[in-house]
Amino acid sequence: MEKPPDRLALTIVAHAILRIASSASGVLIGIYLANLSGHGFQVDASLLGILGAVSFGAELIASIPFGIASDAISPRWLMVGGAVIGALAVQLFAVSSHTEVFFLSRALEGIGVAAVTPPLLAYLADATSDDSALRARVMSFFELSLLAGLALGGLMGSQFWRLFNARAFSFVAIAYLVCALLLFLGAKGSQSHGSHAAWQGLPRAIKDPSVRSLAPVWLCVNAVVGLWLGPTLPFLMTKKSGNSQYLDGIFANNPTHVGWLLLGYSAVFGIGVFGWSFLLPRMQIRSAMRVCLLAMVPVCLGLFAINHSAHASAPVRWSMTAATALLIMVESGFTPSALAWLAQSLGPQSGKGAAMGIYSVLLSIGAIGGSLLAGAFGRALSVDGLLLGTVLLTSCALLLLHHVADLAVQPLEESYEQA
Repeated sequence: MEKPPDRLALTIVAHAILRIASSASGVLIGIYLANLSGHGFQVDASLLGILGAVSFGAELIASIPFGIASDAISPRWLMVGGAVIGALAVQLFAVSSHTEVFFLSRALEGIGVAAVTPPLLAYLADATSDDSALRARVMSFFELSLLAGLALGGLMGSQFWRLFNARAFSFVAIAYLVCALLLFLGAKGSQSHGSHAAWQGLPRAIKDPSVRSLAPVWLCVNAVVGLWLGPTLPFLMTKKSGNSQYLDGIFANNPTHVGWLLLGYSAVFGIGVFGWSFLLPRMQIRSAMRVCLLAMVPVCLGLFAINHSAHASAPVRWSMTAATALLIMVESGFTPSALAWLAQSLGPQSGKGAAMGIYSVLLSIGAIGGSLLAGAFGRALSVDGLLLGTVLLTSCALLLLHHVADLAVQPLEESYEQA
């Protein structure tokens, strides 16, 4: 199913906007609840962790059904509907201060993301099935759009809060609607594979030994994502605090700085991904994943030093920050390595929607655990708790990586050729 490059570009831009809106929503929720906390509303880090888990849980439950549905019917309408659901969910969060409404909003937003991601990945895989070089570029742009969404979404959410306060949620809802429009235009002509391919795709992927061997490692890494990219970190950084940790409450008087922090992190991470794009084709995939995981431990040590640098001079703190940023560039190669390996194991086959649902399922399960850990560890140890959770999860991932099937050591260059 060959598609014009301009339509593929529209869908990639739509995915970037989706991720911008999702990231902005997470930051806004953290700032919004921190603001309510300052006005007598009973909220702590554990509530933020649970809210993050609800969103990821809804995405988990809905990913496989939407993936199967995208094989049976056209992915276009599933993606458009998912973006519209996301707009409704974001708007709903700001209309009440009742906890039940918060949970409903986060569940709907998770369902909306699940209705977009597996169908979009299946659509991109089908659209580039006759051109392996184009597929490699498109999937790389897919990941870069995810990163761009994280960077710009955090900035957009914090700046919208500064300008519009609680009305900022309405502008995020508009971003979701723009995403829906672009998906409607970009996915025009997308085709279904029929019900038989829909039901056969999932069992085929589940039985693949290469998928099963990487799944535990992928879960651990996605749990780290849930630790840091949920609403818990913005809450910890923007709430009033009396402890000695430098990062705890650092932006209490300037909550919009959270967005600039995410922008800076994403820029550093993006530079790392760009560098890995030259290294990965020359490395074995499993070796690349091991290097990235090993880099996560010194990253945590660097962040720990920064978090306890309240009495250090500015040059010392900036030196620690620069060294940590270099290590973040090293760890950034894990996701493109794992995704290339997943694409390699799927191979050329129909029914990709259900198989691509595995991408969202593993992300959601890991992120649920990470979000819950963020709430528990953040409540007990604040930012140090997030660092402790990261070290534990990274250690588990390194141990589990030894059990990854030998198929994973195939060079990335060859995996792109087979894809």
